[in-house]
Amino acid sequence: MASKTDTEVLIGGKVYTISGYESVEYIQKIVSYLNDKHGEYSRMEGYQLLTSDYKNVLMQINLADDFFKAKKQISVLEDEIKAKDEELYNLKHDLISAQIKLENAEKKQKELSSELKDKEKQLIRLEASKK
Repeated sequence: MASKTDTEVLIGGKVYTISGYESVEYIQKIVSYLNDKHGEYSRMEGYQLLTSDYKNVLMQINLADDFFKAKKQISVLEDEIKAKDEELYNLKHDLISAQIKLENAEKKQKELSSELKDKEKQLIRLEASKK
């Protein structure tokens, strides 16, 4: 089990101590994302006029929106992977079928080539016997 990590972070201009089992780098990455969102909203006209409750709700709604969009994108990508896996399977199947057909054609060609040689020998014998 990973050890618990305590790290101090700055979110929205305030220092917090965060504890968790994730790495410090991961926690900082999350904090950076939150601070970027906070900065994005702070630049919006009228944001500063909102109460802290409204600001928090706005942040929560937008984080939830980001989450559901990411979840949908994951689903789309998983569907694409599934479709590509099926296509790859079908292509492999087609390749194997083509290889089998090629092997059969090569075998048939050898048989016909051998048969042709036999017929040529027969022809030469017949021509020789006519003389």
